[in-house]
Amino acid sequence: MAAELEIKLSLEPADLEQALAWLLKQPGTREGKRRQLINCYYDTASADLNRQQIALRVRDAGDRFIQTLKTRGEFVDGAHLRQEWEWPVPGAALDVALLADTPVGQGVDLAALQPVFETNFERRVVMIDDGETVIECAIDCGEIVAGDRRCPLNEVEFELKSGDGGRLLHWARALAEQVPVFLNLVSKAEQGYFLAGVHAPGQDTVVGQAETLDVNRFLYLLSVAWLTGKSLTVSASQLREVAAKAGQAGEAELFGDVARALGAGQPVRQLLAARDLGRLQLAIAGR
Repeated sequence: MAAELEIKLSLEPADLEQALAWLLKQPGTREGKRRQLINCYYDTASADLNRQQIALRVRDAGDRFIQTLKTRGEFVDGAHLRQEWEWPVPGAALDVALLADTPVGQGVDLAALQPVFETNFERRVVMIDDGETVIECAIDCGEIVAGDRRCPLNEVEFELKSGDGGRLLHWARALAEQVPVFLNLVSKAEQGYFLAGVHAPGQDTVVGQAETLDVNRFLYLLSVAWLTGKSLTVSASQLREVAAKAGQAGEAELFGDVARALGAGQPVRQLLAARDLGRLQLAIAGR
């Protein structure tokens, strides 16, 4: 088992090439391998893994197959921190024997695991090494497939390989000054489950009238609204803590612009065309 720390940004397809070009112009970066990745996610018919917020997949990376298990983890300073188990496997078939000593092996009928959806995309990699911290930046372009349903997948991920995790946020913020980005707390697996009709946001997405949102909850609710294609309706009083954090980050004006757009009922996905939302998310995400 290992810990994975990464920041995931969703972009519009046209902005991926610009993001890649900008990254490759930065000191300490080099382009890595380009791969076509085919990822099959498994669960039971009653979605036992999804209920436990666990993702299980087998990846065809072209020259090898990798079976991976991930927990949902937690959100820390703009980044996802997850537990991850990874095993090389001889082919595309799921090896349930490897799961016996993991969270999946406890209370889940391993024989009932079956394919639910796929995420298939081209991955281009940029390695970032500033002498103290090494980051793998993955630029993913493809689609999620669940039966006859499909949706686009366009992401940039900054994953810490060694060094200071705070540098992930530094690079994400720098990229947000170049192209519109969206700090997305919804994983590829959650997007796939939603497309397959298995996952639907629950009661934790309902905002109480007297509730004051902290930064992490605000960012989470934005991600859910992005996933569902809806707007996020919140009042100024509910965003007091977010406004204060934006002020501390020197982005009070930016917060005001985003708050007005949300107050006008604009769907979150529509806000991705401008840079304001992503810049605000990343400004308030850190400590």
